[in-house]
Amino acid sequence: MTRAGSDQQGRILTVPNAISVARLAGVPVFLWLVLGPHADGWAVALLIVAGLSDWLDGVIARAWNQQSRLGQVLDPTADRLYIAATLVGLAVRAIIPWWLVAVLVARELVLGVALLVLRRHGYGPLQVSLVGKTATLCLLYAFPLLFLGDHPGTPALVARVIGWAFAIWGTALYWWAAVLYLEQTRRLVAAGPGQAGAPTVK
Repeated sequence: MTRAGSDQQGRILTVPNAISVARLAGVPVFLWLVLGPHADGWAVALLIVAGLSDWLDGVIARAWNQQSRLGQVLDPTADRLYIAATLVGLAVRAIIPWWLVAVLVARELVLGVALLVLRRHGYGPLQVSLVGKTATLCLLYAFPLLFLGDHPGTPALVARVIGWAFAIWGTALYWWAAVLYLEQTRRLVAAGPGQAGAPTVK
């Protein structure tokens, strides 16, 4: 990587990073809407805005050449925090069972162990795969629908059915992405120690 490329990757003050930080700031607001006044409409609207901003910061980063290492950390972190916050809200309100929360949390713990192994062998975190992104999108579609489905009426029933379909597919893809991540980790560890700052595997 050239010096210019290294400086670019090390930038902090970029538009995509600002969007990611704004998304992170919305997480506690979302939890308050769900667990406080039960303002599901506003909570769903916030999830939609968060999802759109997730797409937007990627578009801007590529179009304006503003990719950065910080952005590669902030983006998936914001996704995971929204998923965690939504899971907590859905489970506390008994919209989903706690075992589903345990299945998704177990996946994060497995990837956390893999990340520790990578760091021990001199590698940074792997980039989010297409399967992982698809899984995240499925879950981000599922959760608002499950909130909307927690109300009486036919439209709510339809939302609940579609929401559970997305939740099941999202959970399966989430674990598939974890398996791919673990396989990449195994190959890198078998290949030998990595170099600090080396490009991550996508």
